[in-house]
Amino acid sequence: MKILQLVSCRGWSSDAYWAARVTRELERRGHAVTLGCRRGTDRAVIDRARAEGVARVETFRFAGGLRPGADLGDLRRLRAAVAAADVVHVHRGKEHWLAATAARLAGGRPIVRTRHIVQAVRPHAGNRWLYGRATALVVAVTEAIRGQCLAAGLLAPDRIVTLPGGADAEAYRPRPVDPGVRRALGAEDDRPLVGLVAGLRVMKGHRVVLEAVARLAREGVRPHIVFVGRGGMEATLRQAVSRAGLDGQVTLAGFVPDLPAVMAALDIALYVPLESEGMSRVVFEYLAAGRPLVAARVGVVPEVLGDGEHAALVPAGDAGALAATLAALLDDPARRARLGAAGRRLLVERFSGARLAAALEAHYARLAAA
Repeated sequence: MKILQLVSCRGWSSDAYWAARVTRELERRGHAVTLGCRRGTDRAVIDRARAEGVARVETFRFAGGLRPGADLGDLRRLRAAVAAADVVHVHRGKEHWLAATAARLAGGRPIVRTRHIVQAVRPHAGNRWLYGRATALVVAVTEAIRGQCLAAGLLAPDRIVTLPGGADAEAYRPRPVDPGVRRALGAEDDRPLVGLVAGLRVMKGHRVVLEAVARLAREGVRPHIVFVGRGGMEATLRQAVSRAGLDGQVTLAGFVPDLPAVMAALDIALYVPLESEGMSRVVFEYLAAGRPLVAARVGVVPEVLGDGEHAALVPAGDAGALAATLAALLDDPARRARLGAAGRRLLVERFSGARLAAALEAHYARLAAA
């Protein structure tokens, strides 16, 4: 099939990653897939997509808000691109409206929309047309998001499916630990290394981790902690580390180019946001890497992970529960190994990028035939 994926992200968000991952996996399955991105996002999005293996990239203005001049220019180009495609898959509102209009001008093509975030769809007249008539299928990345779409009453239940996952099971496969990577992350001794891969933002739960680690330190339990990522909270977090007396025990590593190698170096992986983040791709990358995972019960986590079976689950924002869970895991290497292996099996069997692409392929084929 000829498939057009459109994503208007300014940065490398989960939406952009999902679109790029799906594009690459569908290319592996023999389809001709073009990824349409926002113009001017070469470093932030397009280069990252190419690093994921995406071969065909086109750019559009995808200007924010209603911009008649830019939108008309996009419509002219999209009409031809949509007409040449068997299926068009969109990821945000801007490209959804443009692609739906272009498909109408081109004589009709099936439009698929992925909903990535927990945000209600307003049932106004425009959305009744966009979702109810112009969109053939909605893909939700969690059951909670699917429920929101159903609650809006814009389309029938059989036109909304849930497809979580999408991590590259090969890139993030379990691998031997590189001692140099551990040293770069601040683990210069034999202490266990516990890592949180996330942007430095309030909702990601870094402060909860610091409070839990401070509790453990008072009990004489001192794993090394690494925060991998960038963001506006860096200075605040460094001050919090010092106030808690955790200097030398907590490393803020910033951006790292080889994330699979970083994940392989972790003895325990953390995913502890304060609220739902929709797809939460890092969860699936941790699983693919075979890392024992401690995860907050938000978003996709309780939908796909069994507590004690695939991961250790804790209430969001509960530093006491996080400290207790970490202490138990740090004291039980065999349990860590079991959780890591079980998480990897779950990812490969149900939530890999290849599985996601196969499911989408089946839906695309049905829609294109209709």
